[in-house]
This record gives sequence, structure tokens and C-alpha cells, in this order.
Amino acid sequence: MSKLPDFEALAIFAKVVELRSFAAASAELALSKATVSKAVSRLEERLGARLFNRTSRRLALTDAGQKLSERAARLLADGEAAESEALSQSVAPRGLVRLAVPMTFGVKVVAPVLTEFLKTYPDVSIDLHLSDAMVDLIGEGFDAGLRIASLPDSSLIARRLCTMPRYTVAAPAYLKRYGRPTHPMHLAQHRCFAYTYLSTPNVWHYTNAAGEQASVRPAGQLRVNNGEALMPALIAGLGIADLPDFIVGDVIASGDVEVILKGWKQAEGAVHLVMPPGGPRPARVEVLAEFLAGHFAKRRKR
Repeated sequence: MSKLPDFEALAIFAKVVELRSFAAASAELALSKATVSKAVSRLEERLGARLFNRTSRRLALTDAGQKLSERAARLLADGEAAESEALSQSVAPRGLVRLAVPMTFGVKVVAPVLTEFLKTYPDVSIDLHLSDAMVDLIGEGFDAGLRIASLPDSSLIARRLCTMPRYTVAAPAYLKRYGRPTHPMHLAQHRCFAYTYLSTPNVWHYTNAAGEQASVRPAGQLRVNNGEALMPALIAGLGIADLPDFIVGDVIASGDVEVILKGWKQAEGAVHLVMPPGGPRPARVEVLAEFLAGHFAKRRKR
């Protein structure tokens, strides 16, 4: 075995993992399919382990491939970043950025501003993954993600972009029929909707200006894994919800729902840009990070 690692084969393997396809990797790398296949086979022979299970319709990592993929992805990213830094500053960023964003936030807030980014950087393309689930950025090969939460300790690099207030709300019809709660503990006697991807989905924690705390386990007829799915039932007066401003801000302004428990707040979340550790990063990732940071800085000033 050569004393030097087979960097080329590792990089090609990382690209196949990223794109989930030998054909897509060969096209992006401008290599023949045979060259890509031989590089992966060479790596498998060198390591003495199969890296992929391949069928006519599916390509899946083996356990050995899964363990190698994270390190290979970092190697590829470091190599791309090193080349990007060495290029002249006049060379535009290029290539694919995989970005994971919560579903409704991505549709309502992020997608509309990406048109400006794509016009500014015509050689950069974006794979926008929309899901409210907590995506494994490293394991699933994402370059960056946006998360709306009070972030726990993590190995990810996090950059706080702006606050995102939450409101406990109900429709006027609901309040007329069932009464208006004036203390968080009253919610235990009310019909409340649940959002499964909260850090504590079964318990709502409140604090008031005096520092008093209250925790309640709300219950009701509807439980969802996407906050906007609560809106029809909420506006129809069927229950109480606790939702972020980007979902309920417009209906609060229109009067379709009202903020209740105004003297109490749940822990304030924030929009964070998160990225896998390590660096330097490819220029395409850096310019998108700066673009998003600039956009949310403008939102803070409004």
C-alpha cells in the first residue's frame, strides 16, 4: 500500500455520497462514469471493505461507507476550500450548496430571497431541503442549515441571525366560547394544539417579568409536525396554539387571532445559521452565509 492516502478516490467517493449517484458525480466532476466507478472500486480494494450496496434502482452506504463518508466529505470540502482561497478574488464562487431549512420558514421567508442570491451568483446552485425535522447536517451531507430554536450544545458551528418571538394565540370565536386564560396554568383546562418538533413538545414553559415560572402540559384534538398545519383549526376557533411570528404574525395583525397571556412568554428562540465544523469553507458556502446574515440583519432593523 502506498504511504500516501488515495486522495483522489476519497474525493470522488465523497462526491458520489453527496449526490447519491455515480452518474451525477461523473457529470459534476467532468469524469467518465467508468473513472468514477474505478476510483470507488480502488478505494474499496485498498480498504478491504465494500462502501456501497448497489442495485439497479438504489445506492446505499454500507456501515464502512457511512463511517468513511464524514471524513471523506471533510477532505473534499477542505480541498475545495483550499483551491477557492488560492483562486483570484475575481473568480466567482461556483458549485452546489445543500441548505436545510424548516418547511414553512423556508417557503415563506427563505425561498423568496434566494432569487436575489441566484441572480448575484449565477454559478452557484442551491439544493434547498425543506423539513421541520432536526436534520443531521454532517451525516446527510448538508453544507449549512437554518434552525429556529434555543440551540443546545452542539458540535456544529452556529451563527445567530435574529430573534424569533413566539405567541400564544387563539381566535376571537374560541375566546368567546371558552373564555380567556389569564395564567399559563389555565391552559390545562383549555383545548390546545401541539407541535411535535418543539424541544419540549408536551410541556409549555412560561416566565413573566417578575421572574415567576409556570409549566403546563396542554392537550387538545390536533397534533402536527408542521406549525402552519394548525392555522385552519386555529382560525376556526377550535383551540389555542403557541407559534412563531413568521407563521402567526399576519393573522395577529389582521385580527383573525389574538395574543393571550401577554404578561407571560415562552423562552425566546432565534434564527441560527448552522454549519458543520472545520474550515476553511468553499467560497459558495461563505457567500451564501454572508448573504443570509445580511438579509436577516436588515429584518432586525425594520
